[in-house]
Amino acid sequence: MDTSRHRQELQLLHSISSIVDQSLDMRSVVHPILDALSEYLGFRLATITLLRKGGDDILIEASHGLTREQAELGRYKLGEGVIGKVVLSGQEMIIPRTSESKIFLNRTRLGRSPDTAYICVPIKEKQEVVGALSVYRPFAPDAQLREDATILGIVASMLARAVLLRRNVLDEQESLKEENRKLRAELLRRYHPDNIIGNSREMECVFDQIRQVAKSQATVLIHGETGTGKELVANAIHYASTRADKPFVRVHCAALPESLIESELFGHVKGAFTGAITDRKGRFELADGGTIFLDEIGEIPLSIQAKLLRVLQEREFERVGGVKTVKTDVRIIAATHRDLPKMVEERKFRDDLYYRLNVFPIFVPPLRKRKADIILLADYFLQKYRHESGKPDGKFSNDAIDLLMRYPWPGNVRELENCIERAVLLTDGEMIDASAFPASVQLPGENRQAPPAAAPTLAEGASLEKMVGVYEKAILAEALKRNRNNISATARHLHSTPRIIGYKAKQYGLI
Repeated sequence: MDTSRHRQELQLLHSISSIVDQSLDMRSVVHPILDALSEYLGFRLATITLLRKGGDDILIEASHGLTREQAELGRYKLGEGVIGKVVLSGQEMIIPRTSESKIFLNRTRLGRSPDTAYICVPIKEKQEVVGALSVYRPFAPDAQLREDATILGIVASMLARAVLLRRNVLDEQESLKEENRKLRAELLRRYHPDNIIGNSREMECVFDQIRQVAKSQATVLIHGETGTGKELVANAIHYASTRADKPFVRVHCAALPESLIESELFGHVKGAFTGAITDRKGRFELADGGTIFLDEIGEIPLSIQAKLLRVLQEREFERVGGVKTVKTDVRIIAATHRDLPKMVEERKFRDDLYYRLNVFPIFVPPLRKRKADIILLADYFLQKYRHESGKPDGKFSNDAIDLLMRYPWPGNVRELENCIERAVLLTDGEMIDASAFPASVQLPGENRQAPPAAAPTLAEGASLEKMVGVYEKAILAEALKRNRNNISATARHLHSTPRIIGYKAKQYGLI
């Protein structure tokens, strides 16, 4: 054997060993290794191909001397061409002249030169073939080609662990992509307008508006009382739009303190305020390319409204404490239960911001205005929560249906859902009776619909004090429910004090 060549081969193996010792990340080691092969052994081209786990696809993962377009053409099946046969059999293969070989497929379109040889060796990890290392070199005697194949086999064994780890990473990425595709498909199904429950004339109008505006880039302002399902409408618009595969970012403006809302929306730079230890992206940056849903937009303070108006007009802003202008491509959908025109008159909301938001208004009707949907919704929630509780399908009694239809549902769909969930928990049998509904639903619902003469009649000879107590308990129970048992909020709602409301709630056993 030629001494100088032997020295070159030892230098090559030492160099590759040093490269592999530095990292097992194939992306960082493979190109230096292929470059070293070309430098020491004079190969023209080299490729590393990976067998996808659990399949029969073999793809070029890295190359030396190929363009990206040529590398993308190098796709094989197990047993197909030289690479496919080597990966299938686990045995090296030498093609002395590519121009004379029938199994050399020339997928990368390099031509079939009469003076080009091709060597392909398997990459194995614990007897499992995970890929192949291939080189193109000038024609040489058989002994020289076999010697090169031996060297390549050693290099392939040194690469095996890194190649296996890279394949596992690619498989995990593909699995995550597939899971992401399934989740997006589920979101599209879940928030498609057809899956917003309701067949009343009022909701058909909402569905038509969703279909009209979804494919456009127009800003949408959704009006409606609390609990009517404004967020569902926003979801439906996004997932029926051309931005469906991009982020959908929700911001509940009423839940953000005024001191933090600017940072939450627009982000901040390090040192902008106490506690800002790193740069942070805001919701508008996170929603770039997609949709941002500003729920309860009427709660945005006036100090922030000017900056929000600029985003609507210019699609740009600066982070808190920053000077760099950030561009964003985002569609804005806002929602409110407040009377924004009245707030504009009272100078609590900017008129120019209101007009920019109100490009395409959608009004979601309250449940009392769409009585045709009440039983449909109630039955959906009934089956949903019975299934979640491991109970068979149920049904409502006649008096339960009568009560559901007569109650005005001030809390709208959210209140109806909470009511049905509670009834399911309290009922063991198949039939849901009116007695399973909370007192806040029963008495106010009945008495508001009853004739005036019958309203005060609870029982024959009942005292005025007792009747007042029953009404007071029902009113308090309803107010607590609407304010999620928050004593302070309930006190404000009833124009009372937290001390009095807390005392009464304990007196009636409501908390």
